[in-house]
Amino acid sequence: MRQQSTGKKKNPLWLFGAAGAFVLAKAKALLPLLKLGKAGGAVLSMLVTVGAYAILFPFGFAVGFVLLILGHELGHVIAAKRKGLPVSGIFFIPFLGALTNMKRNPRDAVTEAYIAFGGPLVGSMCALAVFAAALVWNHPLLYSLAYVGFFLNLINMLPINPLDGGRIVVAVSRWMWVVGLVGGLVVIYFMPNIILIIIWLMFAWDMYKKFVKYRNHGQPRAVVMPIQVEAQPLIDQGYFIPGPEHKRQLDFTTYCDLEDGRQDVLIYWENMQLEGRLTLPEQGTIKRVHVIKIDHLQHENGLRLTVHCQVDYEKYEDDAYYDVPIASRWKFGISYALLAVFLVYMMHLTHKAVGISA
Repeated sequence: MRQQSTGKKKNPLWLFGAAGAFVLAKAKALLPLLKLGKAGGAVLSMLVTVGAYAILFPFGFAVGFVLLILGHELGHVIAAKRKGLPVSGIFFIPFLGALTNMKRNPRDAVTEAYIAFGGPLVGSMCALAVFAAALVWNHPLLYSLAYVGFFLNLINMLPINPLDGGRIVVAVSRWMWVVGLVGGLVVIYFMPNIILIIIWLMFAWDMYKKFVKYRNHGQPRAVVMPIQVEAQPLIDQGYFIPGPEHKRQLDFTTYCDLEDGRQDVLIYWENMQLEGRLTLPEQGTIKRVHVIKIDHLQHENGLRLTVHCQVDYEKYEDDAYYDVPIASRWKFGISYALLAVFLVYMMHLTHKAVGISA
């Protein structure tokens, strides 16, 4: 007689709870890594990601999978360094992958495509090395890692922002983004995945804003910067101290560094003896700088204000950014197609090798 379980079905959210428990259990041992700065943060996020994947998969697979992601991101780092762009570090995000933080953006589409191509290229070579090891040792774990490595790099080649493929094709033709919109739907239809769906929706919304909503003017952006001011000296001099809900426009000066393209905004409020410098994440046309709120904090030396200043600007779209020589368009187009075909072939070869070894 077969006994049926009468217990309640487990909520799938227990996986996230288990991941959190793992992180908390290991947090004390991992805290010294934070003292190593950016490298320590990268290692810490990498270890946490391994732990998260180890909840769902065998530990060896989790380690190998994260190392493949690391290889992919190192490809971006190497490419950025070759182009003279500084990189601040790599940060791993469990179940989402990783990202490489760049201190400044590329100044043209060729550079952007070059850096983007570095990830799938090196990532594919890492997967190829795992496949070679699988052939030597005939180990199912290595075959699985190789297949997943080829597959993830292939998915990353879809011409959809913010995937690498979406950044590579800017050096070929922006019409490839239309291919990405349609192709992305096809991929989602045959391989439904919540992360792919979110990425596709974000890409579609970005395309709508870029080519429809803000076609004739820049996209509005805003950056907030808190600036601290010691208010007690102002009070002693009889100055009026504005309240928390005080709103006003501020004077500013902006300039752009011709060497690296960085745009800074200098913010002034003379009566409050406030001065601050904000670096925009991208070049833009400043519309206004204004105070959105003021925090009043009492400390041992008297009143201190934290003035939250918001910079409203429109992103500057330079059509010259997409001026790519014909030779470069062909080079990136052919390289893009060859790498995609290579990845498809290697997935087929890995699947075939697994069948033979079995």
